[in-house]
Amino acid sequence: MEIDYELTEEDYLNFNMFHVKNSKTAMKSLAMQRFLTPIVFLILSYVLSAMGDGSFIGLFITFSITGILWIIFYPKYFYSLIKRNTKKMIKEGKNDGLLGNHHLIMNDEGLVDSTSDRETKVTWSGIKNFKEDNDNLYLYTSSISSYILPKRELNNVEEVRNYFKAKVVQ
Repeated sequence: MEIDYELTEEDYLNFNMFHVKNSKTAMKSLAMQRFLTPIVFLILSYVLSAMGDGSFIGLFITFSITGILWIIFYPKYFYSLIKRNTKKMIKEGKNDGLLGNHHLIMNDEGLVDSTSDRETKVTWSGIKNFKEDNDNLYLYTSSISSYILPKRELNNVEEVRNYFKAKVVQ
């Protein structure tokens, strides 16, 4: 089976967001940052009221509201920060072969992905996992890298999905 497709910056950003949202490490980090910071706010309200002449109740209410807003809005900020940093990393270096036109050949041995300046090969045993979201199919070669196949570029998504599921041992 052979597939020609174009991988865009948006596809790569979608992969990074998918990966972060499905990573236990990233979710732990988000939870720690999301819930630990409001606890620090509450401790700070006590410390500031003890050190100064301020009312504990006034500071506690102010910091509690700030903490609640933090809990509500921090995930959106967290994900936008990841997206922004990924865009910066794409722009800062040479990424030939990452974005642009790809030619993927799939056979009984594995995959061969060709771009204008490189060719990568991986056997099916080198594919660690197969996942998908609404826009892409992902063939993970490690815990953080993946072949990204945009569904919009596939004539028959179901056929490709079934092919990958048959080949990838999860």
